[in-house]
Amino acid sequence: MGIYHIFIVSKSGGLIFNYDHNIPQQENEKTYGFPLDVKLKLENKRIVVAYGERDGVYIGHVLLAVNGQQLNGDCLPDGKNVLEFLENKENFPVNLKFGRAKITTNEKIVLASMFYPLHALAVQLSPEQGSSGILELESDTFKLNCSQTLTGIKFIVVSDLKQSGINQLLDKLYELYSDYALKNPFYSLEMPIRADLFDQNVQVAIDQIERTGFI
Repeated sequence: MGIYHIFIVSKSGGLIFNYDHNIPQQENEKTYGFPLDVKLKLENKRIVVAYGERDGVYIGHVLLAVNGQQLNGDCLPDGKNVLEFLENKENFPVNLKFGRAKITTNEKIVLASMFYPLHALAVQLSPEQGSSGILELESDTFKLNCSQTLTGIKFIVVSDLKQSGINQLLDKLYELYSDYALKNPFYSLEMPIRADLFDQNVQVAIDQIERTGFI
């Protein structure tokens, strides 16, 4: 069990806080023959799987290493282009390591801006009057919980499916936000939250939830 990500999104859809915590590493390494049975492409300066899910390697996973050599973007340590290297039959068999990509800061900003209209759309689509939008999303590997304040600030927690106490954590995040952001006379609602005490107390709250399931 565990907490993976914390996001705080402003009322206009901007990402004002994010925190990565205890993200499990999922890596898969095997030897491939020529030609490759997975389709690779260059995306955001990374080599990612575009087609051919199998043996624990999924679309969106990133190529991390070739023959034990860690990649530098789309290049091997000697500067050779990875895609060109894998097009040469003489380089096979080849050992490839794939894993889940780390979310970049730009990708987090995009995710926040995408969630904002989805949340608003959920309010309009709901058959129930007074819907507050997306409260929980669940996939086969994680769940997302969202809490929105009266002023439109959204607190989002991405966690393990079995993690308990998420609603208490959301309430605690709002409490910390009120104490260390809103009470700061130099803070504006659309500004990123940059306060060491806020970061430290978020860490304490997460550790307590993971350890005991409540705050």
